[in-house]
Amino acid sequence: MGRADLIPLVAIIGPTAVGKTRLALALGPQMNARVVSVDSRQFYRGMDIGTAKPTPEERAQLPHHLIDIADPDETVGLAQFLRLARVAIEDIVARGKLPFLVGGTGQYMRALLQGWQVPEVSPDPGLRADLEQRAASDPAALWARLMALDPEAADFIDRRNLRRVIRALEVCLKTGRPFSEQRRRVPPPYRMLQLGLTSERESLYARADARVEAMLATGLPDEVECLRASGYGWELPAMSGLGYIQFRPYFAGQAALDEVATRIKLDTHDFIRRQYTWFRLTDPQIHWLEAGENVAQEAQDWLRTETEAER
Repeated sequence: MGRADLIPLVAIIGPTAVGKTRLALALGPQMNARVVSVDSRQFYRGMDIGTAKPTPEERAQLPHHLIDIADPDETVGLAQFLRLARVAIEDIVARGKLPFLVGGTGQYMRALLQGWQVPEVSPDPGLRADLEQRAASDPAALWARLMALDPEAADFIDRRNLRRVIRALEVCLKTGRPFSEQRRRVPPPYRMLQLGLTSERESLYARADARVEAMLATGLPDEVECLRASGYGWELPAMSGLGYIQFRPYFAGQAALDEVATRIKLDTHDFIRRQYTWFRLTDPQIHWLEAGENVAQEAQDWLRTETEAER
């Protein structure tokens, strides 16, 4: 397949609160684009404010795929995301439009752009419950088991991320093959332009803090209470995410709302730091722009130059 036969797409990446959606909304309509969301928190219905989903008005202006595709008690893992995202890209191209990949879930974005082939191994509730019980009683033993079964996976999985450790073991034990072996790569059929948004760290933290305050003011506590009333427990992956699990002590009568706000802000700062480990500023394939009032014009100029250079 020659380069001219590859599917063109634009990836807009960067940490939370940096302005990715705003930039997509500025560029998308004039570029005849549609968005594939690469934000694992926006998959879930009823989780709108805490995940900073684009509003219905914004989605009418620029259609988005892979938003509101699951209930909070379901899990959209990496393998399922890759399958759905590839189908969405094909659908967008069939409509004669340009796919925009927009989001801050670094692993999902990298997997899609690098052509990871991740098998869909359905969760085994019994096996997972056993592994979770072992993780609660002896996480070091669980990690040692992964080291024995799949030392290569242990190289790229953070041992503190028990959910990923459990998932890797689940795949190993269900398939009889190392988890790492099943993550081969196939060159993707895409001609990619990667546009990164960044900001001076303290400025970005301030922007994220302001967004947290806005979420609280526009009804985030009510959204969390509604989810709880619908039967969604804190143990669910969706409910244990940023912007939701921090409310647990509040609803238990153990924390005030301002304490919840402070916790969300600090955890968001930590999340931003971890996002930068996925989106490396030194990556030569990503064209980084400083977020600011002129960023849309700068992005448009760069995309036009790069597109014309490929003709």
